[in-house]
Amino acid sequence: QVHVVESGGGLVQPGGSLRLSCAVSGISLSLHTIDWYRQYREVSSLQRELVASISSGYDTNYADTVKDRFTISRDNAKNTGYLQMNNLKPEDTAVYYCYIHWNKLNWWGQGIQVTVSS
Repeated sequence: QVHVVESGGGLVQPGGSLRLSCAVSGISLSLHTIDWYRQYREVSSLQRELVASISSGYDTNYADTVKDRFTISRDNAKNTGYLQMNNLKPEDTAVYYCYIHWNKLNWWGQGIQVTVSS
């Protein structure tokens, strides 16, 4: 059974930093792409925004809203992905989800709250 568990969220002041982790068990992460999505609570839509992505070959992509502030990385030996978030802004407040996928296989984490507020 595959488990995807996010950690590292919480409350931070504007300008602060957080590092989210995505720990995966039950499969080897090495072939999978790791995506980080976020969903805003105040928006009734269930749509999630793709924040960052890292492929099995370590190619990365970022949403324009987080470029130069967020860094995605992975440690296959630890079966874990990361999202380093710097210079956080109130508009980064959301539930962040880790999504891993390869071929037709995919799994979501349960999500973790990030709140940026003074």
